[in-house]
Amino acid sequence: MFDIHVIDDPAAAAAALEPVRGRLLAELATPASAATLAKRVGLARQKINYHLHALESHGLVRLAEERQWGGLKERLLVATAASYVVSPSALGPVAVDSNRAVDRLSASYLIALGARVVREVGDLVRRATASGKRLASLAVDAEVRFRSPAERAAFSQELAEAVATLVSKYHDESAPGGRAHRLVVLAHPLPQKSESEESP
Repeated sequence: MFDIHVIDDPAAAAAALEPVRGRLLAELATPASAATLAKRVGLARQKINYHLHALESHGLVRLAEERQWGGLKERLLVATAASYVVSPSALGPVAVDSNRAVDRLSASYLIALGARVVREVGDLVRRATASGKRLASLAVDAEVRFRSPAERAAFSQELAEAVATLVSKYHDESAPGGRAHRLVVLAHPLPQKSESEESP
């Protein structure tokens, strides 16, 4: 089972987003049969089988085990990943494109960059898995609380300069056997909790 599976096929995305099928994916963190799922979800086993077939046809669940009960064969299925992310590429021509965003200081551009990361890394993970290799990657996640807008602006300037210095130090356009990497640095305000979330 993968930690995260990036869905880039529109039909697979539609299958995963259907409420009953989404519930089944969550229930199939551990192997279960249609009969077991029918009891948990409160639907007829025939309906569960219909939904499971759709999920299996899109590679979202797989056969984990087959058990023989007298003359009957029971199939136990399991989700192919602990969680799923729908890639923007599943939306086809209306998917967000960072090349179309003009204002590089806008929230729209930040969202477009995040979407590009999901699309590109999802594709790279799929290729790496198919070839039996691991994907080398790096992620930095930190929180910073600024005392004032002026300090936020100063931080942004220093960060941009530091990144430019590191890039100029390590970037080699003509290195034989080298491989280009994409570096994305972004910042956004943390969502504030509502009063209901803050109350005990």
